Amino acid sequence: MKKILLISAFCLGMITLASAQQRTPAIQHRQHNENMRIMQGVRNGELTGPETHRLAREQKHIRHDRRLARADGEVTRRERRHIRREQRIASRDIYRQKHDRQDRN
Repeated sequence: MKKILLISAFCLGMITLASAQQRTPAIQHRQHNENMRIMQGVRNGELTGPETHRLAREQKHIRHDRRLARADGEVTRRERRHIRREQRIASRDIYRQKHDRQDRN
């Protein structure tokens, strides 16, 4: 009985996850790429601690806005535009911080 409940809960979770991903796949893909760029900057020493913290906070804000947009079950054109604008700004910030000649010591 526990095994059946566990399997059904897992399937329900996967269905929920799959439907959430289908609503904003491009936004989610870009978010993943930006997180990878930040991690790569940390590994290479291109980002300092405070820079990394600020960029991570910016990504967290975008994730929060994305969650709010999906909360009602539909992501409107206006919400998409808002999130994409935030992502463009974040991407530009990542680029600028990685290329500002400050290195982690």
